[in-house]
Amino acid sequence: MKSGELQQLTGFALRLAEAAAAEILPHFRQNVPIDIKAAETWDPVTEGDRAGERALRQMIEKHYPSHGIIGEEYGNKDSNSGLTWILDPVDGTRAFVIGLPTWATLIGLYADGKPLLGVMSQPFIGDTFFGNPEGAWLNHRGTQHTIKVGPTRQLSASMGGTTSPHLYRGDDGKAFDRLRNGMTTMRYGLDCYSYGLLASGHLDIAMDPGLQIYDIAALIPIMTGAGAVISSWSGNDPSNGGNIIAASSQSLLDEALRTMQGATG
Repeated sequence: MKSGELQQLTGFALRLAEAAAAEILPHFRQNVPIDIKAAETWDPVTEGDRAGERALRQMIEKHYPSHGIIGEEYGNKDSNSGLTWILDPVDGTRAFVIGLPTWATLIGLYADGKPLLGVMSQPFIGDTFFGNPEGAWLNHRGTQHTIKVGPTRQLSASMGGTTSPHLYRGDDGKAFDRLRNGMTTMRYGLDCYSYGLLASGHLDIAMDPGLQIYDIAALIPIMTGAGAVISSWSGNDPSNGGNIIAASSQSLLDEALRTMQGATG
């Protein structure tokens, strides 16, 4: 893809994030009604999720009707162009419903099944992370700068982030404990913010189990654009989700994967 087309699509993705924010923010910290999609895991959804995704879909279908769409709330639309938008209007709905601003709108674009560009927008705080093959950037309330991963290359000196230790069970829980015990610290409750903080040099490792494609699609181009590396726990392609780990360097990722040996992919 030529640079001009890439920049056009990246700009459109940023406008998508603004449109979603206009629909989602009025529902944040308003004690909105909650529906539960899966009672056994308390998987909530609000009108903020639905309104945000409707706004995203309407813009994409208006400006790029041949593009495909994969969304958390409203399903899939096939692509006629090789380009597919992957949408999570509110990643971190549990945080959203308790008023914690670690949720974000995730907007990814895949070209022929491979991550091309991504946007992670937290409009309440004013952070928009975005990345593509030309780099990664953070716009904080109108001030934009390039972001890069930090210099840490050893597990014993590393700091990490994940959503919750309770998500790691059985052999995976044991592998997570080995990794956590070999690090300086592991912070919890970060949702997708772990990956933005990794890309901007504040964390060295970000990880979560059981991610769907819409949980990770937008984050991959941001992290790789900033110099991070990312894989499944078995070292495979993370593009379709699964058990995911990202690190600030290949050597740190390799050490983490060795430490977690025995965890499921």
